[in-house]
Amino acid sequence: MHVPLPGEEARKLAVPFDAYNFSPAEIMTIEAAQDLLIRDCMRGQGVEWKLLPLPAEADIEPQNRRRYGVIEPQIARLFGYHAPLDRPSVARYNAERNDRLTELSPAARRAAYGDPARDADGCSDKAQAHLLKDAQEINESLFNTLVRQTFEESLRDGEVVRVFRAWSACMKNNGFHYPDPLAAITDDRWTNNQQPSRREITAAETDVWCKKKGDLASIWAATEKRIQQDTILAHAEYFRTLKTNKERQLKAVRWVLSRG
Repeated sequence: MHVPLPGEEARKLAVPFDAYNFSPAEIMTIEAAQDLLIRDCMRGQGVEWKLLPLPAEADIEPQNRRRYGVIEPQIARLFGYHAPLDRPSVARYNAERNDRLTELSPAARRAAYGDPARDADGCSDKAQAHLLKDAQEINESLFNTLVRQTFEESLRDGEVVRVFRAWSACMKNNGFHYPDPLAAITDDRWTNNQQPSRREITAAETDVWCKKKGDLASIWAATEKRIQQDTILAHAEYFRTLKTNKERQLKAVRWVLSRG
């Protein structure tokens, strides 16, 4: 099946917390730097480590693609509410990473991932530690808590509740009964099936159309922006540290990649 590139709707969707978190593309770049460090470490032990070519950046999942459910008409048409298949270069990357793991000899596995019986770190642990060596100590779980809390707060916002009602009425007029988009995408009729049914695809296409009709994604995103900005101001020092740590880690990644 041809998998279309991520749509403009998904690529443009952004919230303030994005600046303090790693996008899927950034995570893959970090993994590329870790790969180089692991390779050098493994060579020092007389073991080879296969480097993986990064996927095309355009193929990589946008950070907020399914934040508000399905918002891309093409994706709804092909996959309904199911997550879209990976683009070819991403699929190859994931397959080669899995193959590398399964093909490791016991000795290579110990070199790469350590020996818990001896409490010995592997090259993977050392690579990660190297990229994080300049990071400040911080309660990382707080960020996930704030992500959840601000998202839940957005669901209670009056403007978001209003566009949910308009979306729900639009869906009802087309034969689908859901109070909000989250209820639609988590419907057991879809999640319990491996492949989307014709009914699921129709529901997803209607969902996307009703969102566009009521400008739901833009209004919801604007609400989240306000809530998240207020949260950043309320935890200013914490978010400054998050931003500093992200910048330092990416700087270390760029240095590793530049020397190859």
